[in-house]
Amino acid sequence: MSGLLCNTGIALAMIAGIFKLNIELIMPENSTKERVQTMRAYGARVTLTSANGGIEGARDYADEMVAKTGAFMINQFANPDNWKAHYNTTGPEIWNDTDGQITHFVSSMGTTGTIMGTSTYLKEKNPHIQIVGVQPTDGSNIPGIRKWPAAYLPKIFDPARVDHTLEVSEADANEMTLRLAKEEGIFAGVSSGGAAISALRLCAGLKRGLVVSIVCDRGDRYLSSDLFG
Repeated sequence: MSGLLCNTGIALAMIAGIFKLNIELIMPENSTKERVQTMRAYGARVTLTSANGGIEGARDYADEMVAKTGAFMINQFANPDNWKAHYNTTGPEIWNDTDGQITHFVSSMGTTGTIMGTSTYLKEKNPHIQIVGVQPTDGSNIPGIRKWPAAYLPKIFDPARVDHTLEVSEADANEMTLRLAKEEGIFAGVSSGGAAISALRLCAGLKRGLVVSIVCDRGDRYLSSDLFG
């Protein structure tokens, strides 16, 4: 069994360990060591690909391994269970906790499963809810937020489910991540900082509304990076 990406990879490593399954997790070599060590602690084999190739290179490697060995890949970029998980859980939770008053949903876009599933559910409840995706500015490297080349665009992604996109720089995402920890006690990762600052910028242009954004990763997975140093 083969898998990609960090939050998903850690979950898969845990599940594979419980069920005594062999699993290989593939990620670029510049991924933080906390994530690599966590996966290995659960018993997974972790393969690190060239940092120059980015996550696209890791995806290419995974495809090659599947073709050569016949391994089963839990491909979150194409697996409909990715977005359906958020359709069944994240969307209903947001709708219920806001008493159906949500007007805007802001989410970082990586595999796009979160925004696809949540959008589908919320639009069924109220088609006027605005779905806002967050992407990095050109040249920004923000873990968990991607602007995919056309050849690597996740197959689960449907642009019709996103009403608007906002771009955020790496510097601004980092700054907001630090603010979340120091000012709000929210120890999150950089993609959460990117979503939060995008939501605040959206709010600045609204006369009224109820805006929800997602804290989708944890800060302890970035302690070895320069972010909190």
